[in-house]
Amino acid sequence: MPPRPSLVADGIEDRVFAALASPVRREVLRLLRDGGPQSVRQLADNFEMARPSFSEQLRVLREAGLVSERKDGRQRFYRLEPVPLADVQDWLSPYERFWRERMAELGKVLDRMEDA
Repeated sequence: MPPRPSLVADGIEDRVFAALASPVRREVLRLLRDGGPQSVRQLADNFEMARPSFSEQLRVLREAGLVSERKDGRQRFYRLEPVPLADVQDWLSPYERFWRERMAELGKVLDRMEDA
């Protein structure tokens, strides 16, 4: 399996983070994660918004590489593409370690304060 391109290497990180900034788009990703590939209609039925507005949400996700589209006749089906999310996780992991270490240090300080 060839190595994944880095988020930073191709500049896609801005599009991924911008796509994840919207609660509507995060909910679309959750629906696809939990329910597998779905038609535009199935997805749109979960939101109270005009179809053109919803299509714009899907376009942003597609351009960020977070979903892929397959046409079957007149219907379009969307599927979650998890690689950019794994790249985000890779990018975030040093920050997670940073905060975990800080919390452990705080826990030690609080333990010492209880003993005093």
